[in-house]
Amino acid sequence: MHTEVINISKNNCTICQVDMCLTFNPFVEHLKERVLTEKTLKTEFYKYVLNKFEADPCISLDIQPENAEGFRESLELIYSILTPPILNEKEFYWALSTPVPEKIFFSTEAFFNFHSSHHSGLYAVNMPDDELFTQRQKRFIYNLILERMYGFSTVLKNELLYSYVDPETKLTRFYSIFTNAEFVKIVLRGELPELKFETIEPYLNDFEGIEILERILPLSNFMFQGFTVITLTDVTLSHAMESIRDELVNHSANEAEQYEHIISSLKTLSEDPCIEFGLLPFLKVNNQPIFDTAECSQSVIISEAKHFNAAEETFQALAFDYNKNPKPVFFNTITDEKVAKFPFLKVLKEARIKSYGIFPVYYNKKNVGIMEVYSYNEIALYEKLLSKLQNAMPLIAQLLQNSIDQFDERLEKVIKEKFTSLQPSVQWKFNEVAWNYLKTGNKKNKSQEIETVVFNNVYPLFGAIDIRNSTIERNTALQDDLKALMATIIKTLLTLKEHIHLNLIDNLIYKCKDWEQKISGFITTNDELTLDSFLEKEVNPFFNYFRENYPEEKPVIDAYFECLAEDTGIAFANRRNLENSMQLINNTINHYLELVQDDVQGSYPCYFEKFRTDGVEYDIYIGQSISPTRAFDVLYLKNIRLWQLQSMAEIAKLTHELAGQIERPLETTQLIFIHSNAIDISFRNDERRFDVEGAYNIRYEIIKKRIDKVLIAGSVERLTQPGKIAMVYFNPNEAAEYHEYIKYLQEQNVLNDDLEYLDLEELQGVTGLKALRVGVNYQTASSK
Repeated sequence: MHTEVINISKNNCTICQVDMCLTFNPFVEHLKERVLTEKTLKTEFYKYVLNKFEADPCISLDIQPENAEGFRESLELIYSILTPPILNEKEFYWALSTPVPEKIFFSTEAFFNFHSSHHSGLYAVNMPDDELFTQRQKRFIYNLILERMYGFSTVLKNELLYSYVDPETKLTRFYSIFTNAEFVKIVLRGELPELKFETIEPYLNDFEGIEILERILPLSNFMFQGFTVITLTDVTLSHAMESIRDELVNHSANEAEQYEHIISSLKTLSEDPCIEFGLLPFLKVNNQPIFDTAECSQSVIISEAKHFNAAEETFQALAFDYNKNPKPVFFNTITDEKVAKFPFLKVLKEARIKSYGIFPVYYNKKNVGIMEVYSYNEIALYEKLLSKLQNAMPLIAQLLQNSIDQFDERLEKVIKEKFTSLQPSVQWKFNEVAWNYLKTGNKKNKSQEIETVVFNNVYPLFGAIDIRNSTIERNTALQDDLKALMATIIKTLLTLKEHIHLNLIDNLIYKCKDWEQKISGFITTNDELTLDSFLEKEVNPFFNYFRENYPEEKPVIDAYFECLAEDTGIAFANRRNLENSMQLINNTINHYLELVQDDVQGSYPCYFEKFRTDGVEYDIYIGQSISPTRAFDVLYLKNIRLWQLQSMAEIAKLTHELAGQIERPLETTQLIFIHSNAIDISFRNDERRFDVEGAYNIRYEIIKKRIDKVLIAGSVERLTQPGKIAMVYFNPNEAAEYHEYIKYLQEQNVLNDDLEYLDLEELQGVTGLKALRVGVNYQTASSK
């Protein structure tokens, strides 16, 4: 153990903002309580330690961190009490610090060595200077004051994340730094000011309110006594997984960068600097694989093929064949003999890659791409490596599927925008901008940019019709299909057993029944991969052998292979039914919205854009700038809001009436986001769509994307429910306006008399959301 003083501030300056006294008294009081409450043999140890402390005449003094060596025996007793006996101090990152973390005066060998090797200011992680360190320190102080003196808890915890690059592996490692203030006592000087939670709530969870808290609660009124306990925990692997999740949820528009970040996290998970990764989604045009995209640039075999000018047709054929029978393939070494047998390895050998592996990635039982593992050294333990990556595979599958979806959407947008005319309501603006470009253009100016199409001060309307629990429905359909498949296999094996006497048949039956048990739970991507391997390597070869060598058994075996056909087989029946049902619902919604386009545009021109999700979402923008030749009045906005509410009720009825037509029972939810303030939108030439303009307006988009699964405050109930229309709002005036529309539609028997006013849970960066919710009257038939 070390008693050398370590300054936490990276500039080694003393900047504590409150009086403090380093003392063991709070710890001694804690020991006294434990002696009274502890019922095990630990009581004797606690008594022994307590006697040691009470016998020390210096124990109540104000100790200086520099004098810690004189209290080594007491400090080691504290370490023995607070840590498990089996921990090795050469491996355990643990230390004692002043009441407000400023100076570490006692630490394990592991902590001291870690700090000596990597210290750049432990509490200055991701902080450029000591000013921010001071803010963090003040936040720590006020967290304790508000919690101990007032019982107010805060979101910000006494935990930080520290990262450094391991000099040996060159890989980034992450450590969680946690400060335990259990042995810190706050002494009040004078009267404690009266505080109401509502008064300071806005300042509890960020650094911006520190100055206000200082005026309300001067730090001169408090003294901190005792010590804090600091521990470091290696969270590298969990942080790498969280980084992958964050990239999937909050990725930037640059897909190549997203892939690079995720591949970097995979390297961290592997914990081997010699291992490299590549990712390749299977993108297709007219069912032919294509590789000339940013996503494909993260595949080593594609990158090297381009570098060495290999024919793209070779890899198209390879990808096409591989997708027919995807399976793990790995080469611990790439030799001339293997290159002769597998020509695609040639470009890897020329790039001096010595080991290479391909592993199929599945999303909803569909092969969506591959993960490559390669090295410029030989890799022997692929199995150990894959076990480390197993938890990341569902996330990788989601990444590759996202790339496929985004690529398909890009194609669809190009087709729509290039080969379909723009909506008449905004066509005039594009004509105007194009003419200005031609009129003022200079043929010699190759870099001239076209003017951005902008509509200022338009009112947005957002609506979303979502298929309820679509993810759960997909997993259930998959389970039902796999159960049907296992039942077919078992039935076929039992039939063969009547004529063929092999113990292997009983073994296969046993394995199938075991799979039936696994299928009853949640099915992971790895389970699907393992099941596919079982079918391809055991079941199918077994049946193929008897189909070819026992003609009399051919009919029953043919029936099994027929069930595997995606278009007609029973092994895909539930998924087909689900997709058909979802498609019918979405087609019905889209058809209805197409029919009512004239109604929407009739009173005043507006821009109307639909998006395909598991249901249908749409944006509507209306305002003077969209139709400058016609006077705009807010009454047109009110009219379209009433239309939106009425149309949502109509859509709810239409989807409800499909119950007898769809093959799997599905329900829809209806959501409206009410936004009273006008925003600016612009046409993004790179994505060929309209988007909001400006930082304030972006907040509208953020809220829009986060409310689809919002819960009612204080409950686990989702706001959106089948048979109801939910209307999310901020402003009470918005609720009053919509209440009038609801009353009107209730009198028309369109809506039920069950209006609810609801408070919603806080979302990330969004507070104060409220909602109206009202039921749709299914007793009246739909009009379309």
